[in-house]
Amino acid sequence: MANKPVKYSVVDAFADLPFSGNPAAVCLLEEERDDKWLQVVAAEFNLSETCYLTPIAESEGPANLINASSNPRFRLRWFTPVCEVKLCGHATLAAAHTLFSSGSVASNTVEFVTLSGVLTAKKIPDISIAGASGLENVENLDRYSIELDFPADPPSEFHSSETSQISAALEGASIVEIKRSSIGDYLLVEVSSGESVIEFKPQFDAIEKCPGDGIIVTAVAPSDSGFDFFSRYFCPKAGINEDPVTGSAHCALASYWSKKLGKCDFNAYQASRRGGVLNIHLDKQKQRVLLRGRGITMMEGSILV
Repeated sequence: MANKPVKYSVVDAFADLPFSGNPAAVCLLEEERDDKWLQVVAAEFNLSETCYLTPIAESEGPANLINASSNPRFRLRWFTPVCEVKLCGHATLAAAHTLFSSGSVASNTVEFVTLSGVLTAKKIPDISIAGASGLENVENLDRYSIELDFPADPPSEFHSSETSQISAALEGASIVEIKRSSIGDYLLVEVSSGESVIEFKPQFDAIEKCPGDGIIVTAVAPSDSGFDFFSRYFCPKAGINEDPVTGSAHCALASYWSKKLGKCDFNAYQASRRGGVLNIHLDKQKQRVLLRGRGITMMEGSILV
C-alpha cells in the first residue's frame, strides 16, 4: 500500500523579513516513518534542519506524560542532512509557527515530546503591535512572536591540550576564553570584539578537525548596536558549515553571558550572512531559557514518495 503524501512547509525562523533568519523544513506526519526515510528526506531538503511532527493522542505516551496538561502535544524530531540531533531551536520555532499559522491547533500553547524532554512553545504578543493597539492577547493577531521554553546549558570548563588547534582553526581571531557545552557537544569561544565575530573567515576543514561537534564564536556587541552579544555557529561535522541562526546554542550563550554581563535578559544577534535576532530570558532558578522570535512561511507542498 502506497504511503500518503506528506505535507511540508519551509519556514524562516527567527526572521523579521523573508529570506532572513534560518530556514527549516517542517513535515507533518500522520504516523511514524522509519528513520531511513526521515534521513533521506532531510538530505533532499538539504537545509540545516528538517523536522518531523507526529500528533500524540491523549492516551498515548509514557505514563508520566499522559494527561500532564491540556495542551496539544506532538512528537518532534530534528535531522540535519547527515544525522539526527537532540535539540534544535530554530526548527522547533518553525514547527510551532506551522501549527499556529495553519490552524492545526486551537491553543496558544503547544508541547513537543523530544529527545531533550518536553518542550513548550507559545504565542506571545508582538510588543510593537500590542502596545499600539492595547490588545492583551494574541488570539486575533496575524503577527505574533513565539516563545520557546528550553533547558539552560551552563557551559563547563574546557581542559584540553588541543587549544592551539582551535586557535589555529580560528586564525585571525583573538581568543579570550574557551568553554564547553554541558548538553550539546560543542565549544563556546569568546573572541575580543563583536567586529571580530562579523569579520571572521572560517576555515571549515580546520574547524571540522577540532574537538566537539561544532564551535560557537561570540563576543560582546558594540555599544551602539542595540544588542548585548553577537555570535556565529559552525558545525561542518553535522553537514552544516555555518548555521544561520542557532536557537539551541543560545541556551549556552545565555548562561555564559549572564555571568559575564550580570543580567538575565538579552537581545542577541547571530551574525551569519542571513542574520537573525533572538530575544532571550534566562530563568536562573528553574534553569530554563526562553527564546523568542518570529517565523515566516516561505513554501508549502507535499512529499509524494
